[in-house]
Amino acid sequence: MEKTCNIHTTFLNRQLNGGFCPATKHITLITSIKRRIGSSQTVRSLVTRNTMNTRTLIDRRVPSEVPMPEKFGMFGGKFVPETLITSLNKLEAEFIYALQDPEFQEELATALRDYVGRETPLYFAQGLTNYYKNKDGEGAEIYLKREDLNHCGAHKMNNAVAQAMIAKRLGLKIVVAATGAGQHGVATAAACAKLSLSCTVFMSADDMEKQSSNVLLMKLFGAQVKPVEGGFKEASSEAIREWAGKLETSYYLTGTAVGPHPCPSMVCEFQSVIGKETRRQAMEKWGGKPDVLIACIGSGSNAMGLFHEFIEDEEVKLVGVEAAGFGLDSGKHAATLSKGEVGVYHGAMSYLLEDEEGQIIRPHSIAVGLEYPGVSPQLSFLKDTERAEFHSSTDKEAVDAYLRLCRLEGIIPSLEASHALAYLEKICPALPNGTKVIVNCSGRGDKDAGMVHNQKFYIN
Repeated sequence: MEKTCNIHTTFLNRQLNGGFCPATKHITLITSIKRRIGSSQTVRSLVTRNTMNTRTLIDRRVPSEVPMPEKFGMFGGKFVPETLITSLNKLEAEFIYALQDPEFQEELATALRDYVGRETPLYFAQGLTNYYKNKDGEGAEIYLKREDLNHCGAHKMNNAVAQAMIAKRLGLKIVVAATGAGQHGVATAAACAKLSLSCTVFMSADDMEKQSSNVLLMKLFGAQVKPVEGGFKEASSEAIREWAGKLETSYYLTGTAVGPHPCPSMVCEFQSVIGKETRRQAMEKWGGKPDVLIACIGSGSNAMGLFHEFIEDEEVKLVGVEAAGFGLDSGKHAATLSKGEVGVYHGAMSYLLEDEEGQIIRPHSIAVGLEYPGVSPQLSFLKDTERAEFHSSTDKEAVDAYLRLCRLEGIIPSLEASHALAYLEKICPALPNGTKVIVNCSGRGDKDAGMVHNQKFYIN
């Protein structure tokens, strides 16, 4: 049976005893589940709107009354061969246990502070704010969540170091990963070096050429980088095959909020530090919540990291920005939520880019990290429940935003994050004066400088 979390604590007790929860269209998406570990702790979990039962966790160390949703509405799940189920169940059990283990939490907090470099600043972008003021000198106040300042230059390290720690707890010495732009590959290689784990990263041969500086960094950290023909989706497939062939000794460290359960929930949980810090920093800076949160979307890891903390706050607008590539009608884009259909890929149900025969379409974006044909089941659910809205930016708009931030703020954003920055052009003119807007600057753009310099080659 599939597991779910309920909307309210009162319904949770019924659910844990085998009861059902009512299905509603518009519901509160977050619930704080009290965990019985001696002191009161909460782990915020997305809930589903479907009626489902719970099942008992396999590890006796884990209290059976701690549920974790396998699906978000109809999205997510475990669409995998039976040979993978046991490994995924063990991973889920260890993940839940780690969340309750004070020793793990202390080790992770220390790593995030001393190794990753958290917390990252919530930076007031004065130049960008002035740029978007109207003729009366009014406009939104724009802030950047500076994930680009993390160790290795992106939000990816938040999740990589946490999952590498779980791999070590499981006694697995070999870590397998896939990467697109190379940021997850670099973060994983670094985390494995820190924890004395072997690391193999699969990467598209084309992406290796485009992101050669990141390939060099992975190798400097001791990782083996294996080229794959195709794009990021093919690299992901090869990484999963490698892991499936060595289940007893290897760990598949996903950096994307996709794949079979519990992978999306793990990535979301370990990236949620972004939103938690943002809430606290906003309160310190202006004594309230942000009005608008904007994040780019490839698979959804940085977006869910920022959004997760605020899903319950319905007055906070959540805006995801996908890659429109050469345009949504060009056939060359990566706008899964804008143009995709529901299907199953890489072990989970979500929105996908597919043709009329249900075959996966290769996505396109100047930002390699956004070139994935699927998307997080959590984001798919947020789309269907209309809790978040989703838009897109073209390659050209992203390059313009990249250059704009460089020249107005002296900050080099990744081309991935530049898609979110580009949407400011469309949203800012309609926002009331003083609106607090936070854009997740999810990565550093040194890796993209050459591509931007040669942009005429990539953009018609």
